[in-house]
Amino acid sequence: MLRRMAVAIATAITLVLPVAGTTAAVAAPTTASVADPANPGGYAAGYVDTTVSAAGRSFSARIYYPATAAGSGQPVAAGRFPAVAFGHGFFQSVSKYYSTLGHLASWGFIVLAPTSQGGLSPSHSAFADDLNAALTWAVAQDTTAGSRFAGHVRTDKLGLSGHSMGGGASLLAAARNPKVGAVANLAAAETNPSAKAAAATLTIPVRLIAGERDTIAGVADHQRPIYTAKPAPKQLRIIKGGFHCGFMDSSSIFCDSGGITRAAQLPINKRLLTEWFLLYLSGDTSYDNAVWGAPAQTDPQVTFEGVR
Repeated sequence: MLRRMAVAIATAITLVLPVAGTTAAVAAPTTASVADPANPGGYAAGYVDTTVSAAGRSFSARIYYPATAAGSGQPVAAGRFPAVAFGHGFFQSVSKYYSTLGHLASWGFIVLAPTSQGGLSPSHSAFADDLNAALTWAVAQDTTAGSRFAGHVRTDKLGLSGHSMGGGASLLAAARNPKVGAVANLAAAETNPSAKAAAATLTIPVRLIAGERDTIAGVADHQRPIYTAKPAPKQLRIIKGGFHCGFMDSSSIFCDSGGITRAAQLPINKRLLTEWFLLYLSGDTSYDNAVWGAPAQTDPQVTFEGVR
């Protein structure tokens, strides 16, 4: 009941309020029958910091999940939820992405963010293995007595995401894990081993979300080669005026800037991630038009390229 009320309220808000943007902000297109995933979903976002041990790997992680109340250590909401592993960017703390992780949780996803490979000499290959280990751990928790996630994981609905280095690692991880059903990432960077080569082997749906003015992992050298190599189904969605650090909650050293503000870009990031996972992991076909139809192809904030 609460989720239906939240969806109805979010839909009403979408119809009357513009999405934050530049001085000439234009409301993000959506369909009247579905809630705008740029807005929070119907669940409170709980989180827990824990040690993940699976597949011979062990590391700390923060996990956001649909909860009965917002905050640390809250009970998981009733139901079973898809699990998504999220990889942070090079030399970035997981804390830079908390609003995005919590947003996905509010829409019914368990999001696992490993804190590993955070130093100056990360292993992209090891980070991919950590992302897959996080998913393996989540699946095991569904049947682990005493786990807060027992009976709450849709073990057949697994996804991968990440930013920059973590975005590239998400593609490496997907190429190694046949249980993954979808990938959506932010400013995915080419990695070593090659994310482009990994993408060429993937037949699952992949959405690459990019920033038009990214000067750190720019479209021409990173996302476009990955997109070109990837077989269908695939999308490359480029946020107009978007920048590399606009995918994070705050700036860090060596950050760039764009033609829109971070406050304008973050809701777009969240919308694009959430609608993809709602369609391809949650199986909510009401978002098909938002993902593939006229609202996507005529989006005033985001350019569209895609092959179904």
